[in-house]
Amino acid sequence: MTKRRIIPYNPKLKEVARKLRKQGILSEVLLWNELKGKKLGYDFHRQKPINDYVVDFYCAELDLVIEIDGDWHSDKFDDD
Repeated sequence: MTKRRIIPYNPKLKEVARKLRKQGILSEVLLWNELKGKKLGYDFHRQKPINDYVVDFYCAELDLVIEIDGDWHSDKFDDD
């Protein structure tokens, strides 16, 4: 078994990630309903802060990031 590399977590984006999860656009909610609870056999995280980004979905086991909506929310919370 190969050791997984550590993905840098950015705690400064924790609150942004929380807001994005609550906001939940339809396409993200629909995909999340299929990914959560290891329905596909893998553990996914939703709105995961990584480096300077909040990715829509992340699976560490597959080293996979899924971005549904591009960068439309990249500056959405700058004025908060």
